[in-house]
Amino acid sequence: MEYQTERSETVFRGKVFSVRRDVVKAPTGVTRVIDVVEHSGAVTMMPVDQQERILFVRQYRHATGEHVLELPAGTLDPGEDPHDCAVRECREEVGMTPGRLIHLGDCYLAPGYSSELNHMYLALDLSAAPLAPDEDEEISVEPVPLNGLQDLLRRGEIRDGKTLAALLLALPLLEQGTKE
Repeated sequence: MEYQTERSETVFRGKVFSVRRDVVKAPTGVTRVIDVVEHSGAVTMMPVDQQERILFVRQYRHATGEHVLELPAGTLDPGEDPHDCAVRECREEVGMTPGRLIHLGDCYLAPGYSSELNHMYLALDLSAAPLAPDEDEEISVEPVPLNGLQDLLRRGEIRDGKTLAALLLALPLLEQGTKE
């Protein structure tokens, strides 16, 4: 027997996500209520410029009450291709368009309660091509030399999960070179 959804209803619709409440029967016969944050998905890019610097962004994240250092990222529009979203968000957040995007992998950010799937890319061969940022975003770009990344991590300055996941996936590629 598989998990069976006996009942499902949307209990909240917001700007970026909705909340769905499901009544689910487990294979053991136990029934429980599960709230699910429904999200259209997102992208995270690790832009590396010609000076071998990672272009991080710092922005205020109200849920944390902090200005968070993270890789550029953005939410997928309904039906949008993740590759196209990555190019758009890179232009909006760091003012650069990637000549090459290398797909690093995908990860669920919080699979215990959210459907959000994040698509991660390494963005290379950057050239200036800024787009106007979203009106509700105040972002500053902070270039970090690749050889300074370990110190940044040791000091605990990166606490954003999607950023840590993308770095983990990208660093082996950067260490072996990205010429292929």
